[in-house]
Amino acid sequence: MLDDQALMRALNSTPVVDGRPHDLWRDDHELERWALEHGGIGGDEERRWLRTARDALQAVETGASTESGPHRLRQVLAGVRRVPEPGPAGVAWRLEVPPERRLAVELVLAWADVKERMPGRLRPCGNPECRLFLLDRSRANAARWCSMKTCGNRLKARRHQARTRENQRPEQGRRPDHDERPEQDEQDE
Repeated sequence: MLDDQALMRALNSTPVVDGRPHDLWRDDHELERWALEHGGIGGDEERRWLRTARDALQAVETGASTESGPHRLRQVLAGVRRVPEPGPAGVAWRLEVPPERRLAVELVLAWADVKERMPGRLRPCGNPECRLFLLDRSRANAARWCSMKTCGNRLKARRHQARTRENQRPEQGRRPDHDERPEQDEQDE
């Protein structure tokens, strides 16, 4: 079964590089390498199912598509069964799924497991220009960015620069406060 790290690598396989989105899984060799590292069989069908599962999970997590994400997840999971196998150590669950879909199904199940074990902790990066996801393991569940070093610092710097520009603008149409008025000579009174 796939773990949290494999799930995050799959979800984060569409980063923005130099302001442009890149799909690392568009390259068949890159996706094949990921699949084989995680017990896949390789081949066109497995890659197609993995891309479908990844795209559906990204759509569900970002809220980008309320219909297509769940619809594609149903396609990936269609006809899948978990069969109990009792043994001396307890009950193990075996997946019954066509071999070319097994890894895609495991990806969806890893996502479902994270959603159940850590509700509200898997989310998209708070930077609207970023396409990465984060799994917040902090106690306060307050992480906002995939990386404080990149997205967090970049957004904080932009907000600081905007505030600085705003504070440096001359204030137009403003009347001086009482304390700011030029003092009148006592003779004028």
